[in-house]
Amino acid sequence: MPMTMAQEEGEKYPIHRCIFQGSVKTLSSLIKTHDIAEKDKQGNTPLHLAVMLGRKECVQLLLAHGAPVKVKNLAGWSPLAEAISYGDRQTISSLVRKLKQQTREQMEERRPNLVAALHQMGDFYMELKWDFQSWVPLVSRVLPSDICKIHKSGASIRMDTTLVDFNDMRWERGDISFIFNGDQKPGHSLIVLDNKAKLFQRVRHKETELEIEDEVDILMSSDIMAAQMSTKGITFSRAQTGWIFREDKREMVGTFHADFYQINGMVLESRKRREHLSEEDLQKNKAIMESLTKGSSQGFKNGEPPLRRASLNPPPESNITWDEYAVAPPGQCPLLGRNLVYKESSKSFKATVAMSPDFPLTVDMLLNVLEVITPFKHLSKLRQFVLMKLPPGFPVKIDIPILPTVTAKITFQEFAFRNDIDPELFQVPSDYFEDPMRDYDVYMIMMMALHNISCL
Repeated sequence: MPMTMAQEEGEKYPIHRCIFQGSVKTLSSLIKTHDIAEKDKQGNTPLHLAVMLGRKECVQLLLAHGAPVKVKNLAGWSPLAEAISYGDRQTISSLVRKLKQQTREQMEERRPNLVAALHQMGDFYMELKWDFQSWVPLVSRVLPSDICKIHKSGASIRMDTTLVDFNDMRWERGDISFIFNGDQKPGHSLIVLDNKAKLFQRVRHKETELEIEDEVDILMSSDIMAAQMSTKGITFSRAQTGWIFREDKREMVGTFHADFYQINGMVLESRKRREHLSEEDLQKNKAIMESLTKGSSQGFKNGEPPLRRASLNPPPESNITWDEYAVAPPGQCPLLGRNLVYKESSKSFKATVAMSPDFPLTVDMLLNVLEVITPFKHLSKLRQFVLMKLPPGFPVKIDIPILPTVTAKITFQEFAFRNDIDPELFQVPSDYFEDPMRDYDVYMIMMMALHNISCL
């Protein structure tokens, strides 16, 4: 007898099927011989299904065997996003820990190549000017500008900035230096200096249990966000100048000749889910996020443990069978968890990029530098842009969207290879004091958490 479509899918994806059926024993056997990262035709990995169906033992077994957490299904959501929707605190905590572990492992895998690439690159000084703009007039008046000063020597990079953080319309100014010493051990390679307060902090690679639980509270109290720049339809065309006699636009950017291009089809897509939040949550969430962005971790008060967010009541048990799931067309996945409360938006941007054949740095070199300093959100956006297939040359002037209402004009206004970079720039000044309680760890945790969800 010929097999039905559902039987064929079951043969193709036996781990997915056994998770659907809730068979931990079968999973324990199959996990030894099958790819636990494989996606089915809905783009779901076994971990996606285990989370959405509330199969907690399957989740723990998959995580113990290294199932990837940073992976999206066809709908664009990660297992962590689905876990937040389901609302089981233990599952969310387990996924956050595993995500951080896998991220650290991936970074450490890349680290030797990154350090080698930095050593091979000449030492230099570079300035990036950031001008933030908005099509909303009142917003545009309050947006800041900043000049990032970057020194590079050997495998060390220092970035000085006055823009510490931004979130929606809140802009935090300061005098901050971010130092990466690639030849140091991982736990000692990242340092943040507060030059006004003359304090420093080592950015830890491993979070404490308290910080993990603080982060879980943030995730359970917040919208599930996914924002990305759609690059599928992007094309580049030469920008034109002149009223009557049109010609390709060429100008000097600093000391560099540059050809200007129009960027066509740039779209910022953002999606938001909040089926796990009550009306009371939405009110509390604002206060929690404001508290954390100011650096006040919930912590322990008067020796009492903080009040943690409890797991939600699970959604109704899914009555979808494996056969029904297996025959659903790609992109039309049956609902396996809560009813979605979902909003999406997209905004098109008109932008230009100036490409210079004269700039001494290559795009690959720039990517290596940006990989070190991407904990800063606006620099992460720049790296995402530069990863696109650009016209020939180096992008000395770029327009990129940062938020739905805010764009940034970035200008590489100064660059020089130098052999006289002062090594003391990459050391903590002797009159600075270490302050492990500063808010940068909370900032890094929150930004990387939100970044991870938006990238997943």
